[in-house]
Amino acid sequence: MRIITLHTDYIKFKPLKKALKKISELSEKEKKGENIKDALTVLIAVENTDTNTKEVTKKLIENIKDIAKQVSAKKIVLYPYAHLSSNLASPELAIEVLEKVELELKKSFNVTKAPFGYYKEFELKVKGHPLSELSREIKVEGKKEEKIDNKNLLREISKSRLDTSKLKENDHRILGQQMDLYSFNETAPGMVFWHNNGLIIRNKLIDFWREIHRNSGYQEISTPQILDKKLWQISGHWEKYKENIFLTEYEKRQFAVKPMNCPGGILVYKNKPKSYKDLPLRVGELGVVHRQELSGVLGGLFRVIQFTQDDAHIFCTEKQVEDEIDKIIDIINFTYKKLGLNFDHVELSTRPKERIGSDKIWDKAEKALKNILRKKKIKYEINKGDGVFYGPKIDFHIKDSLGRTWQVSTVQLDFLMPERFNLEYIDKDNKRKRPIMLHRVVYGSLERFIGILVEHYKGRFPTWLAPIQVKVISMNDRNANYSRKIKEKLETSGIRVELDNSSESMSKKVRDSQLEKVNYMITVGDKEEKSKTIAIRDRKGKIEFKVKPDKFIERLKKEIDSKL
Repeated sequence: MRIITLHTDYIKFKPLKKALKKISELSEKEKKGENIKDALTVLIAVENTDTNTKEVTKKLIENIKDIAKQVSAKKIVLYPYAHLSSNLASPELAIEVLEKVELELKKSFNVTKAPFGYYKEFELKVKGHPLSELSREIKVEGKKEEKIDNKNLLREISKSRLDTSKLKENDHRILGQQMDLYSFNETAPGMVFWHNNGLIIRNKLIDFWREIHRNSGYQEISTPQILDKKLWQISGHWEKYKENIFLTEYEKRQFAVKPMNCPGGILVYKNKPKSYKDLPLRVGELGVVHRQELSGVLGGLFRVIQFTQDDAHIFCTEKQVEDEIDKIIDIINFTYKKLGLNFDHVELSTRPKERIGSDKIWDKAEKALKNILRKKKIKYEINKGDGVFYGPKIDFHIKDSLGRTWQVSTVQLDFLMPERFNLEYIDKDNKRKRPIMLHRVVYGSLERFIGILVEHYKGRFPTWLAPIQVKVISMNDRNANYSRKIKEKLETSGIRVELDNSSESMSKKVRDSQLEKVNYMITVGDKEEKSKTIAIRDRKGKIEFKVKPDKFIERLKKEIDSKL
């Protein structure tokens, strides 16, 4: 059995028509649908291995009660959701399990069950705190795993193919395939195989990030991916995220593959004593993290298991907090302006129900964030209850070219982690003081951010980011040597260039280059070779003739350096 639990502000659903012929008719009331507010919504897929209904029902109820307790939910919505699995149980088995679960949960909760076997429309809003979206797989011990004959292993791992039938043409998965940026394979669910072209984009964004942070006084660190369970117990992540952490053992000690970077950054701070002269200490990390997700919710670069988070942690005094947040917001604004992305809105997310720390500390933290937003004259909305468990946060939402909004950058104010880890610095009066910690990201998940950019630009990246900046095309075999010299000249100047000296028609060569979203096409024929010039065609179709190669290179390098 596979489930996703969503702590929702509301969920609205309405049955539309039968998906299964043998399903009984609904009452008039059931046909009208439901609108349930402030509920724990449980998306459920019962699988054909869930034949021990007694045990699987018991485990499902235990999981739901556990999560409901953590988020203080009084209402439960059971929502049959077949898309979570390709290994579904028979309708009879699924109905039996759902009815047993509903009956038992009604003893403790206000329970609503969405109709089984019907196509439904639904709309919901998730609260957004750390426990608001969880995915779990429920297994009954003793079940035998499916055995695969060794001779079929290679065939099995070669099955990963992208089904484009339901995707729009500018979907990042289609564009990624056309531009040879990345791929996915079931041998590593939710993890990206970066191809050369995609890695160029990724590395250029990282170079840009490093340049900005170097100029802003940040140090860069790298911390281990596997850390002792004790660390996560101290931080509070063990209690809040255990179900979504990959676990392993070494010499009878339990370890976690890190789902967050912050505890590692804290250990770097603790490595040696700090003075007030060391603060503010700005530490950045492009850290690889892993979080367990069910395969049914994975989606290209947007929902992955392994991703790189561009975290930074600032350790500062209370007097430095507002100035540091001011500088963080300046970095965020500069980055997104350079990338041509506009913010749709900003949210101030306040204390969630499940949190650590006193109300006094939370009052102080929320007040500080409000002050800085007012000082910066930033309009913001209050997102009540959606802060992280250790502090309130400012969330920046962008709108892409398709009109969709995405939460990207975030700034979190944390008085609590320094207390839990007993962080200190020596003040100018020679007394031990507690620093304040700021958590922040600019890109967020680098994988998701690249997916947003691919779709926003429709694959037509600005020249400084483009994997292939120039394509040199020879018009015939006579010009092959000259076209090679042009390519070598561009390469020597640091331009990312490809050469097409094939015997294909010019129209096909141009079409192929357009499909690759190349920024500039250089065509070389007899006239160009004779005059030692080139013909240039840009993405908009504008063509220039008799251009000196050195002039084009000079112009192109200026465009790249200015990140236009």
